[in-house]
Amino acid sequence: MKGIVFDLDDTLYNEKDFVYGGFQEVALYLSHKYVLDSTVLYQQMIDILYKQGRGKVFDIICEQYAFKEDISALVELYRRARPKLHLYEDAETFLRSNLGKYKLGLITDGLYYVQWNKIKLLGIEKYFDEMIVTDDYGKEFWKPSKAPYIEMSQRLELLFNEMVYIGDNPNKDFYAAKQLGILTIRIIREQGDFINIFLNEDYEADFIVRNLYEVEKFLK
Repeated sequence: MKGIVFDLDDTLYNEKDFVYGGFQEVALYLSHKYVLDSTVLYQQMIDILYKQGRGKVFDIICEQYAFKEDISALVELYRRARPKLHLYEDAETFLRSNLGKYKLGLITDGLYYVQWNKIKLLGIEKYFDEMIVTDDYGKEFWKPSKAPYIEMSQRLELLFNEMVYIGDNPNKDFYAAKQLGILTIRIIREQGDFINIFLNEDYEADFIVRNLYEVEKFLK
């Protein structure tokens, strides 16, 4: 094994930290505009998130308070938030200890400017030889397309069987990688949107771990 490639959200850090940070930005904006308590608005957004998912949080909060707001503008404020983000402890330790030992890559889906914002907030550019934000190439490049994995193998100058891909989402992270012959590892943390989703073997990773410390045995 010569290269290790990672997913980003909920693999290397807790994506909820970004979500909560975005909610805080929107809550502050609305509280200043309508002279309300931002803490109350923020907590209500959290409650809506856990009861109904993140898709309609701002629609619901505006309906509850009769706010006359452009929802798309609130979404954009959320997307451009700059909360403090931190790698999981095991992720930072793993990246630090394997820097220089293996070629390290990152493949992440999501709006290009949002994902690059997360990368910069985490300060992780220094760890990776190559980083691919799939949206830079267009939606057709998003996982489960084979394209980002092929592009990464070319950038790292590695064969597919010399690479391992580590992610958390069985809906898209492992299908194409497995077809190409890349070893796949799914990390199931204590929190995450996909921890209770299990699919057939075509979509599931070759191995499952609970933290990145457990990955060392596969590298050996």
